[in-house]
Amino acid sequence: MADQDGIRADWVNKDFYAELGVKKDATADEIKKAYRKLARANHPDSNPDDTAKHEKFKRVAEAYDVVGDSEKRKKYDEVRDLYAGGGFPRAGSTTGGRGYNFEDLFGNAGGAGGSAGGGFGDMFGDLFGGGFGGRRTTSRPRPTKGADVESSATIGFTESLEGVTISLRLTSDAACPDCNGTGGKPGTKPRVCPECEGAGYVVQSVGGGFSMNETCPRCGGRQLIYDEPCPTCHGTGRGTSARTISARIPAGVKDGQRIRLKGKGAAGEHGGPNGDLYVTVRVTPHRVFGRKDDNLTIDVPVAFDELALGAEVKIPTLTGAPVTLRIPAGTPNGRTFRVRGKGARRSDGTVGDLLATVEVQVPAHLDDAARQAVEAYRDATAHKPLRSNLFEQAEV
Repeated sequence: MADQDGIRADWVNKDFYAELGVKKDATADEIKKAYRKLARANHPDSNPDDTAKHEKFKRVAEAYDVVGDSEKRKKYDEVRDLYAGGGFPRAGSTTGGRGYNFEDLFGNAGGAGGSAGGGFGDMFGDLFGGGFGGRRTTSRPRPTKGADVESSATIGFTESLEGVTISLRLTSDAACPDCNGTGGKPGTKPRVCPECEGAGYVVQSVGGGFSMNETCPRCGGRQLIYDEPCPTCHGTGRGTSARTISARIPAGVKDGQRIRLKGKGAAGEHGGPNGDLYVTVRVTPHRVFGRKDDNLTIDVPVAFDELALGAEVKIPTLTGAPVTLRIPAGTPNGRTFRVRGKGARRSDGTVGDLLATVEVQVPAHLDDAARQAVEAYRDATAHKPLRSNLFEQAEV
């Protein structure tokens, strides 16, 4: 374990292979089997009153966390080999004949310039998450993708067919502007989190002889804590960001469609990419035209005589000149005519059709001449009742 200064030199003296009861050249499968067997036998859930087994379980979990990971195991073996070849000197001292200082070997100092990377210092820091000689180093936080952001926009009917660029006002989660996401009061210094000892995570038992790493509840994975929290974000390190962006809504978008704008979401952390923006589009209905898939629709009011005798009727299109609809004599009410190439634009550049449905309009009032004409028509067709077979068919 680490002391209050973050030193983990005692780990070097622990034989994790012996703790697991395997040889140093054991395979990964052998190490895993040994760990599971020991963890199951010593698990606190199965031995609630046996403190000795509780401690054994912790030591087994600690050993497996290192030698059960190929990268950590490699670095651990290198450190152990170095130790076996002469041992580690005490902090701030030299060893007879070797002439090297403990901090030169494991610290971050390197020459007169004071900065050096690589070597066993980096190796040991990567392995145990800490430094030596009273100086603690923490691994650099991993790049994190920014959060995805949800928004909505309302556009016109014609804009949905042709595409449009709109401005969106977005509010999203972001680093606190006062503490820059650290969670500490500006001007104060952090210290290594004592809960996770700077690892950013803690090991939790999940039952069945298994354990897992969870984000440290005290530092939130940041590895460092501040004794005085930021008064703006109350130590969370998070705030809100308001910004206005331009978003291109593609041609042919449908009402209720959810489109993704890559990289337009919240900013990433520690060099991570931005999140995405998801926009739910609402399309304002048109007073004349409707939409069915990639086709436009229109209801065309017609008179009875136009369907009975045939007619040529001009109808509007959404963006172009009117077209003439030729209605054959005897056309039934509700028939739909297709006008090619006057619909919505598809993603491949082609255009759908305009579907025109004829609907007979019955006048609410008739003048004398019109009434006489209708009555004459009714007398002329009285011998051909429309409902002659209705009751016969209803009885079948």
